[in-house]
Amino acid sequence: MALFLLLMTVCFSNAQEASINKESFDAVNLSYPGLEKVNQLYKSGKYNDAAEALLTYYRNRKNIKNPDFNIGDEARFRGKDIGKANQEKADNALLHLFKPQKGYGFFDYGKDINWDYWPVKDNEVRWQLHRVTWWSSMGMAYRSSGDEKYAKEWIFQFRDWEKKNYLGRSAENDQIAWRPLEVSERIQIFPGIFNLFVVSSHFTPAFLMEFLNSLSKQTDYIPKHYSKEGNHLLFEAQRVLGAGASFPELKQAEEWRKSGIEILNREIKLQVFEDGVQWELSPTYHVACIEIFLKAYNSAKMAGVEKEFPDTYIKTIEKMIVATANISFPDYNNPMFGDSWPIEKNARIKQFAGWSKLFPDNGLIKYFATDGVDGKLPNLSNALPNGGFYTFRNGWNDKSTVMILKAGPPAEFHAQPDNGTFELWVNGRNFMPDTGCYLYSGDAEVTKMRNWFRQTRVHNTLTLNNENMIITKAQQNKWKTAKNLDILTYTNPSYTDLEHQRSILFINEKYFLIIDKAIGKATGNLGVHFQLKEDSKPVYNTTNNSVYTTYEDENNLLIQSLNTDKIVLKEEEGKVSYVYAKEMARPAFVFEKPKNDAATQQFISIVYPYNGNKTPEISLQPNAGNDFEKGNINLTITIDGKKSEIKTTLQ
Repeated sequence: MALFLLLMTVCFSNAQEASINKESFDAVNLSYPGLEKVNQLYKSGKYNDAAEALLTYYRNRKNIKNPDFNIGDEARFRGKDIGKANQEKADNALLHLFKPQKGYGFFDYGKDINWDYWPVKDNEVRWQLHRVTWWSSMGMAYRSSGDEKYAKEWIFQFRDWEKKNYLGRSAENDQIAWRPLEVSERIQIFPGIFNLFVVSSHFTPAFLMEFLNSLSKQTDYIPKHYSKEGNHLLFEAQRVLGAGASFPELKQAEEWRKSGIEILNREIKLQVFEDGVQWELSPTYHVACIEIFLKAYNSAKMAGVEKEFPDTYIKTIEKMIVATANISFPDYNNPMFGDSWPIEKNARIKQFAGWSKLFPDNGLIKYFATDGVDGKLPNLSNALPNGGFYTFRNGWNDKSTVMILKAGPPAEFHAQPDNGTFELWVNGRNFMPDTGCYLYSGDAEVTKMRNWFRQTRVHNTLTLNNENMIITKAQQNKWKTAKNLDILTYTNPSYTDLEHQRSILFINEKYFLIIDKAIGKATGNLGVHFQLKEDSKPVYNTTNNSVYTTYEDENNLLIQSLNTDKIVLKEEEGKVSYVYAKEMARPAFVFEKPKNDAATQQFISIVYPYNGNKTPEISLQPNAGNDFEKGNINLTITIDGKKSEIKTTLQ
């Protein structure tokens, strides 16, 4: 009886389908090897039989491998747990409860799906709705359970989306549902979803023709509407190439492959600096671009055209991976500069393991791929001068001290006005995580919330009148590493008539002396800002202008101004965002003083990690010949009675 009802359901569903005719095959290259039977039936006018033969071809196709899901994945899925999150997405999707953006919960889009519904005035919510990412979860639930309800509902949603979001419906809909990045997201997941559902009895020959024509239409749209530049353009080109490689049976497949390869060969030279840093200066997007370039290369390999990528393309990817390693903390996270978020260590190790397969002779990549078990121990302090990422470190394990600072060129898109900011890891703790980004874009309220996180004053750097610095190029003046003293000096034209010159001295592989100079005729209130971890419970000592953390595990940090002129210590509002659309309060403070004329003003701050509950007593004594303004350093630093002589130049 159950089988009879299923057959009746399928027959009823088929009765609602569009008929198959000659035009149904417009997207298919019927001369493609393996489609001989399809072509013969087509030429005989037996269009239904031709579509049936084409469906049989796809159900038995083995030579095209999707990186995520393949037709022969029965052992991987049947009866297996697909994870709570995927199961929840799949089951909620049956009720039209969708979760477009992971920073929010599920929203009800109605029995009659309202693809225009905008429940939170964050653009990412309405853009990412049209990425239909929950379809992958539905496909996994189908292959795991064998329950046809998932296949039936997915096909309904696919057709519903097509019916309600056709190109040209309205200018607003075109800007959202047909934004090239969203289109590219869809065509990237379509091949895997196709493989998950193609074995379903609901996946009929008529639906196959609908699917192939939709995929062709959407893929063909992108090259005519590529984004101007940035990671969006890279994503789009990679996915157009991927569509051509995944469905070589389509007429435009070769053209798509060529388009994607041409764009990526051009853009990898433009968007990646000589040191391997991607030009948006956001570690999260830097890694995303590594994945883009690699996915594109793998798609080209599947299509047998990988030679269209020159050797320099692969060498640039290797540089990017090495750059990622050099700006990694011991927990494998990168700083949250720009629009960036933390990642689980195991997830990053998995990425390095994949990268190591392509570069098996690179000992540094192997070191990260094996969590230090194999490979070559990397160097310690490191500079990426083109991208402007500088790393001070005394080791690679959890007990190490690592500061990563950003002082780079102009960068749009996901960068922020934050040159000079840094994060500091000591003994298993990131004491000074960057602020993050919180949100992307939306209405006036959402934009205001995003802009709070993009302020210069909420980063570890210098401001004039708490205004945002001009996004411009920082000039490296000095980078030198030695056993007991690493030095970076850079100059940033942060404001009109005001340059910020910051020098970082990493002393005895233990602590940092930061010398900030405000140079120029601009006047106003100067501030050097610091942000602390949300659970640090700091004590503010306005008598000696110091702030120290109070962790019970006795792994603590002291930040103290060593200026001899008048400095004012003030608490500030602080926030941090580790997850999209989630924020939390955290301690922040500033050392302030006025600049009343063209004379250069200095801030001298010590950042001192220590073990214990008693804060160190620190003083600084300039010696003969010390001249901060000229960059001649001759100092005696006394810490709990122990003196250290620091003699160097900052230029």
